[in-house]
Amino acid sequence: MTRVKRGVQKRARKKKIIKLAKGFKWRRKSNYRAAKEALMHAWTYAYRDRRNKKRNFRNLWNIKINAICRENGISYSRFINIIKKAGIIIDRKVLSQLAENHPETFKRIIEEIKK
Repeated sequence: MTRVKRGVQKRARKKKIIKLAKGFKWRRKSNYRAAKEALMHAWTYAYRDRRNKKRNFRNLWNIKINAICRENGISYSRFINIIKKAGIIIDRKVLSQLAENHPETFKRIIEEIKK
């Protein structure tokens, strides 16, 4: 059986890792072992933070809704409770967009709920 040399495949694999590590600092962009380690961490953080991003945005929406609710004399928790009981199905993302871009519309929603 003939001997198989794997230099070409190995070089291609290493080049792929180095290419993925483009933009990293110091030795991590050019040294294969360091680049591989840095990419392992980077992919872990990317996976984790794709989920955390959703959490952060929901938190931001709640803060925006709370701010405009308090300006109109109602707390965030009471506002959400009353909206659910009234059967109004608007998610927090849309409510925060209304609060930010159309405060007069949001004010009318609060007035309708208070009745």
